[in-house]
Amino acid sequence: MANRGRPKDTSDYALYKGDELLAIGTLDELAEFRGVSRNTIYWYSMPANKRQDRGNKVVAIKLED
Repeated sequence: MANRGRPKDTSDYALYKGDELLAIGTLDELAEFRGVSRNTIYWYSMPANKRQDRGNKVVAIKLED
């Protein structure tokens, strides 16, 4: 999928479902792991996704360098 002009993010993210750690990796690695697009993993890291009140939803947290 096109990156729409944004620089490629090579940061690591932690992917959680509820309190369970699913995986740690880059957006591309986590997208392959989940079988979704890179943009979906990026959406998991957005505040709007985190505000939605759904039980056991998937969230991504960008890890600091």
